[in-house]
Amino acid sequence: MEFFEEEIAAVPKPVNKILVVDDREDNLFSIETILDKEGYVIVKANSGRAALKILLKEHDFTLILMDVQMPDLNGFETATLIYERDKLKHIPIIFITANDHGEENMFKGYQMGGVDYIYKPINPDLLRAKVSVYVELYNKNHQLMAQEQKLIAANKNLEREILERINSEEKVNRLNKQLMENINQLKVTNEELERFAYVASHDLQEPLRKIIIFGDRLVAKYKDPLGDEGQGLLDRMMKASNRMQLLIKNLLAFSRSATHNDSYQETPLNALLDGVLSDLEIQIEQKNAVFHIGELPTLYIIPGQFRQLFQNLIINALKFSKEDVAPEISIYAEKKKGMHLNDVPNVVMDQEYHRIVVKDNGIGFDQQYADQIFTVFKRLHSFDEYEGTGIGLSICKKIIEQYNGSISAQSAINEGATFVITLPATVTEKVSQAVQQ
Repeated sequence: MEFFEEEIAAVPKPVNKILVVDDREDNLFSIETILDKEGYVIVKANSGRAALKILLKEHDFTLILMDVQMPDLNGFETATLIYERDKLKHIPIIFITANDHGEENMFKGYQMGGVDYIYKPINPDLLRAKVSVYVELYNKNHQLMAQEQKLIAANKNLEREILERINSEEKVNRLNKQLMENINQLKVTNEELERFAYVASHDLQEPLRKIIIFGDRLVAKYKDPLGDEGQGLLDRMMKASNRMQLLIKNLLAFSRSATHNDSYQETPLNALLDGVLSDLEIQIEQKNAVFHIGELPTLYIIPGQFRQLFQNLIINALKFSKEDVAPEISIYAEKKKGMHLNDVPNVVMDQEYHRIVVKDNGIGFDQQYADQIFTVFKRLHSFDEYEGTGIGLSICKKIIEQYNGSISAQSAINEGATFVITLPATVTEKVSQAVQQ
């Protein structure tokens, strides 16, 4: 209510014009003198017809003071003609009369549209009081009308805003629907691509296996007849076949890296890592590699995925070790709040995260390639320098992202490489709940 009153108060105060109609100049002058100090604009007319002419051009009068007894058109007749026009019906008329003609005459005045009577001789205080009442009513009415216009305009704006919002919401809903359709289509496409990669890789293995078998037989039985040149060509063929076999194996691993709820298990990472190191025992002994293993967390995960994750990172560290320098590989973990992980995007400030670090002392790489090395088939070295398919780190990235985590690398040339895996500490709880449902 207070707000509404403040809005009304903000409406500019109208100019109060009073039309005084009397056939005598002395009466006009007397009324003008009485009302002069009140700040009203006084317009004078010395007859009913003169008043009507004025009212043809001006409609914004606050009040009309009309003498009843006038020649030609008296006050009642003039009032009747005034109120025939719709634009003038809102103007109140106070009749001024020198005679008391009784209630019948007063009733006639009210029938004509008059609102009050003042008798001559005019009492100045009474005139000022009555005029001020109708002026105040006019001002209030004017303010209310102005406020009504504001409210109408505001209502129209509100209706327009609501319509715009409805249209925007409908547009957003359409876009969301389209987005969901695109996501579902993308999901289907990805699944088809994964199935295609699996089937294609699986089907390629059989003819490739025959090529390798027949190649081995050629080496065993026809080495001497082939001569040095033939033997060299055969060696190159076998190397290409072995490389293709490795590529197919990694493609199969990449296509199989999707999660399945029934495969989740509570897994101590230290025990899992011991198994990986045991599997890689020969490569580790050949490189004389030294491992420093810290305390790792127990997570509710798919063990096969993390076994592949650690295996790829360790093989990567062994492969890119320095010549004549024994590889040193450190694997440890720490738990930190999101607010302390400035190097990780999209973390929740008050959420806890596991940070698993795999650090080596190998040849390293230029930091500008830190993001590219996780791209499928991306290699920083030729196959002649270092064997590999460029899929291993892509598999690592794909596995970690399935747990709402991230993997990053920091390195410099000849200063080793550090791979940092960041996993939400609560992700295993969410996965566990999903499996129970």
